[in-house]
Amino acid sequence: MAGKTPRRAPAKAVKTPTREPVRRYIRFSLVDRVEHLLVLLSFTTLAITGLVQKFALNAVSIAIVRFWGGIENVRTTHHAAATVLMVIVVFHLIELGYKAFVLRVRLTMLPSFQDAKDAWTAFAYNVGLSKKRPQVGRYGFDEKAEYWAFVWGILIMAVTGFMMWNPVTTVRLLPGDFIPAAKTAHGAEAVLAVLAIIVWHMYGVHLKRFNESMWTGKLTEEEMLHEHPLELADIKAGLARPTVPAKDLRRRRLIYYPVAGIVGAALLFGIYGFVSGEKTAIRTVPPQIPTVQVYSPQTPTPLPPTPTMAPSPTAGPTAAVTPGAAGAVTWAEVAPVFAAQCGTCHSATVATYGLSLETYADAMKGGQDGPVIVPGDSAGSVLVQVQSQGGHPGQLTPQELELVRTWIDSGAPEK
Repeated sequence: MAGKTPRRAPAKAVKTPTREPVRRYIRFSLVDRVEHLLVLLSFTTLAITGLVQKFALNAVSIAIVRFWGGIENVRTTHHAAATVLMVIVVFHLIELGYKAFVLRVRLTMLPSFQDAKDAWTAFAYNVGLSKKRPQVGRYGFDEKAEYWAFVWGILIMAVTGFMMWNPVTTVRLLPGDFIPAAKTAHGAEAVLAVLAIIVWHMYGVHLKRFNESMWTGKLTEEEMLHEHPLELADIKAGLARPTVPAKDLRRRRLIYYPVAGIVGAALLFGIYGFVSGEKTAIRTVPPQIPTVQVYSPQTPTPLPPTPTMAPSPTAGPTAAVTPGAAGAVTWAEVAPVFAAQCGTCHSATVATYGLSLETYADAMKGGQDGPVIVPGDSAGSVLVQVQSQGGHPGQLTPQELELVRTWIDSGAPEK
């Protein structure tokens, strides 16, 4: 067999191990994700347009206000974003009721004593006192705390926002001091909410471990095992979402839909009243714009030579005192009256319906319905007409109203 080349055994086919597809579990539905996106957009808009008003003198705030086209545009955007957020809250309540009553989904966001134990276990694990991490289900203690903090913030912002948005309605029910108190609470809660999102939510969801489930709706099995092991066990055991018989589902829907419709309509009507129910006494007076011209003298208004005191027997007839020398009423005398009685609703900060009585120029300019002061004609001045009716939230006393009348009739001079 010399010279023969030995035959080689045929090569065996090597099987390449196939990689199993990554299994994913649905965590949030499309409705949940859209709701989260709308909350994100409205909250961000509220944070930007609200903080620039709270810190109005900051250079960044001034730049943002200019970019927005002025403070009125900022306030309008803030109000629109607040309205959107309130509508989202109504939808969330209706959806939550549907899940709980019709689908019989467990209310896993409710706090329990186990959350306190999980919080302590997490603290011990983070500081090295324990090697065991807390085993959580659908929502952990930190997620529950963030959710209920959001609920609490919504309540605070809604109540204080109503007082600031509807100051006249507020002072009819509560003392006027509640409005500046509401402004303080509103601003403080806004700062707290923004810090909570930046420090807590951003770190826990985006930095520590990026959780994309609110965007894709799903988590991998590895992520579920790490973040929500008890929920993963319920899913595999078929206990995560109970199966509702079709007959029971139809019966519950027949009950729930009418009730949800009535409650939802009532809440939406309440929101409509929230944003459009404010009426002031100034708005009820017919506008005087067609016959009123803005009075802007270049020189102080001359006053008629009306004697204010008897001549001195020794000084002769030239000793009579005329207004302008000692008896004229000027802005310096009526400004403290406006500040004390009208400043809550008509200041540079809270100019209800565009009317501010904080400075002479603002008072003479008037509000969005036109001038409210007609120099030389107190009877034709809207401000005097409103105060003469009585019952105004910032009602002047008879003596104060007489002082204002005298000032206007003498030409409403500044100096």
